[in-house]
Amino acid sequence: MKKFRKVLDGLTTSSPGGTVGSPSCGSAAGTPTAAPTPKEIDIQETLVSENFQLCKTVRHGFPYQPTSLAFDPVQKILAIGSRSGGIRILGRPGVDSYCQHESGAAVLQLQFLINEGALVAACADDTLHLWNLRQRRPAILHSLKFNRERITFCHLPFQSKWLYVGTERGNTHIVNIESFILSGYVIMWNKAIELSTKTHPGPVVHLSDSPKDEGKLLIGFESGTIVQWDLRAKKADFRIYYDEAIHSVGWHHEGKQFMCSHSDGSLTMWNLRNTTKPIQITFPHGKIQKDGRKESCKPILKVEYKTSRNSEPFIIFSGGLSYDKAGRRHTLTIMHGKAITVLEMDYPIVEFMALCETPYNNEVQEPYAVVVLLEKDLIVVDLTQSNFPVFENPYPMDIHESPVTCTAYFADCPPDIIPILYSIGAKHKKTGYSQKEWPISGGTWTLGSHIFSEIIITGDVFLCFEPVTLQMLYKLKTSKVFEKPKVGEGRAAELVEEDPFAVQMVSWCPQSRIFCVVGISAHIILYRFSKYEANNQIVSLDVRLQCEPEDVNSPSENENNPCFSEPGSHSPQASHHHHHHQNPASPSAEKGSVPCLKVKDRMVRVPPGYQAELVIQLLWVDGEPPQQITSLDINSAYGLLAFGNCNGLAVVDYLQKTLLLCMSTLEMYGAADPYQRLTRSPRRNRQSTSELCMRGLSNFYSDSKKRIRTSYQSLTELSDNQQSIDMERSKSPTSGSTLTHTHTHTHARTLQHCILMLFRENSFSRSRSSSVSSIDRDTKEAITTLQFGESYGRKGDVVPTPCLWVGTSLGVVLLFPMSIPTDEDERMEEPVTIGPSGAVLMLKGSVLRFGFLDCAGALIQGPYEIWRDPNAPEDPDRPRKRKLVHFSPSSSQDTSGDGHLAVVCSERQAKVFLMPSQACLFVHNITESSFVLRADVVTVYNSVCLACFCANGHVMTLRYRLQLPP
Repeated sequence: MKKFRKVLDGLTTSSPGGTVGSPSCGSAAGTPTAAPTPKEIDIQETLVSENFQLCKTVRHGFPYQPTSLAFDPVQKILAIGSRSGGIRILGRPGVDSYCQHESGAAVLQLQFLINEGALVAACADDTLHLWNLRQRRPAILHSLKFNRERITFCHLPFQSKWLYVGTERGNTHIVNIESFILSGYVIMWNKAIELSTKTHPGPVVHLSDSPKDEGKLLIGFESGTIVQWDLRAKKADFRIYYDEAIHSVGWHHEGKQFMCSHSDGSLTMWNLRNTTKPIQITFPHGKIQKDGRKESCKPILKVEYKTSRNSEPFIIFSGGLSYDKAGRRHTLTIMHGKAITVLEMDYPIVEFMALCETPYNNEVQEPYAVVVLLEKDLIVVDLTQSNFPVFENPYPMDIHESPVTCTAYFADCPPDIIPILYSIGAKHKKTGYSQKEWPISGGTWTLGSHIFSEIIITGDVFLCFEPVTLQMLYKLKTSKVFEKPKVGEGRAAELVEEDPFAVQMVSWCPQSRIFCVVGISAHIILYRFSKYEANNQIVSLDVRLQCEPEDVNSPSENENNPCFSEPGSHSPQASHHHHHHQNPASPSAEKGSVPCLKVKDRMVRVPPGYQAELVIQLLWVDGEPPQQITSLDINSAYGLLAFGNCNGLAVVDYLQKTLLLCMSTLEMYGAADPYQRLTRSPRRNRQSTSELCMRGLSNFYSDSKKRIRTSYQSLTELSDNQQSIDMERSKSPTSGSTLTHTHTHTHARTLQHCILMLFRENSFSRSRSSSVSSIDRDTKEAITTLQFGESYGRKGDVVPTPCLWVGTSLGVVLLFPMSIPTDEDERMEEPVTIGPSGAVLMLKGSVLRFGFLDCAGALIQGPYEIWRDPNAPEDPDRPRKRKLVHFSPSSSQDTSGDGHLAVVCSERQAKVFLMPSQACLFVHNITESSFVLRADVVTVYNSVCLACFCANGHVMTLRYRLQLPP
């Protein structure tokens, strides 16, 4: 008979005689012991290892270190090569594919087989690859390695079966594009130039076929030598010797003239009738100085010479500016007739390419756009309008201007939230873009009948997660809530070296659309969503969450009142500022108690979207900065917000704009402190607290770059592409249980993961070094995770009530039951009561995550409020009362009895507790050699599992099966 088939893996039972919450509750992994398992529990678990196969879904962001560019003018698709060997293929918005060379060698050049669905890549390891793009996943058809010569330039004429490959030695090889093997035909450098010329012409920097005759190949050497080679006669038609190095060549479509760009910033025009000297030499940006000499100019790295049927030709080039123009940015110059337009770029130009109406080089090109690949951006310029506006880039390449500092993922969002966010975000788009459609329009992409309800939030940007691409939905600037700090004003500059508004953590309720942001300057901003603009007055609430060392009490002093702390000299405090009044007795009025930033205290006109309603700031106290906020949770049904740091915990009623609870970590325990901390010397504590405070927030942001680099290097030193799935099965004769541990791991290579590691390392690294039973007496205990939900705060509870679950960096779990008025009018006026229940549960390592299951194994959702627009016009037919949705832990239990399961995951362990008895049913030691960075209890194929991301780059999914003997 199968009973209690659990979805959390490898979790072992606790010892039957162990005291709940004692360190002895944890047993070794894989060593189940007998524990009273409720006969009513019968979880039908269906997860298998195959449910957790890894697959690539999407690659978001701009290609890192781009190197090359190619365009198919018929299919209208674009290819970008990178220094790490990757190729990004882009078409119409939504068409986005990525392929990678196994060698990792940089992509030097890309050439499309126009209108054939194939692409040639020349790599820095002197290998040519032919990619097939016609299948769902691009794959390499052929590869050709050059062993003795370095590839410098490739050219593939339209509809030709011959690929011309120039080398560093000055030779030109010819490859059959169908068989992808070398033909025997080689144009040696010493035959291309005159035999009497003893000087080597340098590497081949240009190859092109003549528009008049495809049997004529133009070869440009770096030294300035140009040769037109007759492929049939195997001899040179003419040779040009110029004393300036050549960078590129562009043909006139008639094939009678071509233009060269040179290292001295000049352009030369050559006529095939007389090649002894150029018919024209121009320095587009070189003015004549007073002494009659030309200004010295930078090289023109590339030039394109494109003709137009109804206007003058377009001459487009990069570089060529005067060296004397200090501070000038990177430019693209467009010469059209007598008009010269210089477009300044934010980043260096890697490559550019004119997009033309025809793929034939012997027809009038009619250029309509220019694609400019920058080091960190992709720009497309509209050539059909005289002011040359740029197109608005539809690809989700750029997340935002600032580095990603946090990420959050939300699945199963309300279906209407994504269209609303997109429509609001679209109204804030910049003006001045070209009104024409995006010219890179190849490929097909349809959403079909799928409705995607997943959202990723990064820093201060909402992104929609889709199978093919990530589309930016909405952008939010948190700095608009505060006054612009003046030079030398405020304490934020002393706290962080860079952006004082950097986003550190987010919490979002998709159903009520309430959004909370934790900033690096120890502040929290609460936003409400509205489709209407409004005049808002932001309420400011200052919280003094700073321990007073001399007032740390021993457990015996708190025995009579372990649950609640009255505001007093020893407790953290708060003050709030409203636009109607300011509390004159507030602690912020005390000497040295000031917030880091100044909130706007006037009515502010805010656009539709997320509008700030409340700002909570931690105060500086006696010259000591507030500690960084380490945890946050909001619940829209309760109207409450909870946050904590290494000093303690605070709970805010954001409906009444009041502080409900503000207590130090020690006060949360009362007599239930498992460590029985002793009173410490005020002098010793003062020193210890000061040291911890100063190395907290003040060092966190300034040291982040160094830590990110270190963490990123440690992760990327692991195997690049290792992906495996291991299954371990073992039988225990003592309990008849089948232990199935599904372990899926991959290696993280993204900056977000490194920042998550940084956050854990900076705050809670002390808890990893040893078991919690041997803690340092002077170590601060941080609040690491918080979660509101319907649960049982005390063992004797019969029905679930609102509770706050609190986890700390020492592996302790505390329960805070709450009493919340149910009537809406009373809720806005009567106080909410909250305090610790005295229950203490323990794990190894910092507590990271809570999850709640009913006794059938289904995930219990937290209660929430249905969204209503706070600024909507009055409608008598629509009720204005709050509509709440609750999910009772016992609501789905017809035959299984009351109660629910609480899953708690720490950096080292996972445990399952039966509520309300608080009995520890199962324990699993997740890792001994590493530690868990993030974890969550999630639903996969209608079953529940615990997903863990570890610092060694492994992603683990855990579940458990227990078979009881008949």
